[in-house]
Amino acid sequence: MTRIRSHVTAPAAAVLAVAAVFAATAGRGGEDITSARLERAIGPTFANLYVQRSAILGRTVTAAAIDAHAACDRGGPKVPDSGPGANWICMIAFTDDTGQHQEGKFEVTANADATYVAGGPSKLVGPATITDTHGNDVPNPAFEFDGAFDPDS
Repeated sequence: MTRIRSHVTAPAAAVLAVAAVFAATAGRGGEDITSARLERAIGPTFANLYVQRSAILGRTVTAAAIDAHAACDRGGPKVPDSGPGANWICMIAFTDDTGQHQEGKFEVTANADATYVAGGPSKLVGPATITDTHGNDVPNPAFEFDGAFDPDS
């Protein structure tokens, strides 16, 4: 019986696997990231996290009542509103848990893998940690958040 020996070692196979995944996803991202896609994702995500924040503080509100909407721009008027980068700004307008209209500028990093990280002004969403109804300091879910968007929508 003749034994055939593979010339691909385990580390080389791992490198080939990573290269294959990169090659499969390398074309995605830049043209798939648009202001409209970010806006559709960030508004509802923020509303849901603001509802969680309000519950931590002992206030009852719904995502529908928050009615968050985003308007996103990348790098100003001379930069196309598409592609990954840390230079996205999204203005989020919403109704807070006291019924007041609010609007704030959120800095957004959009990643080529259709994910993002957003952080807003603490004067609107509170500090990084908040005190719950039991007196415990807990993370504020609306302070800085991440999410994903549909790159094909």
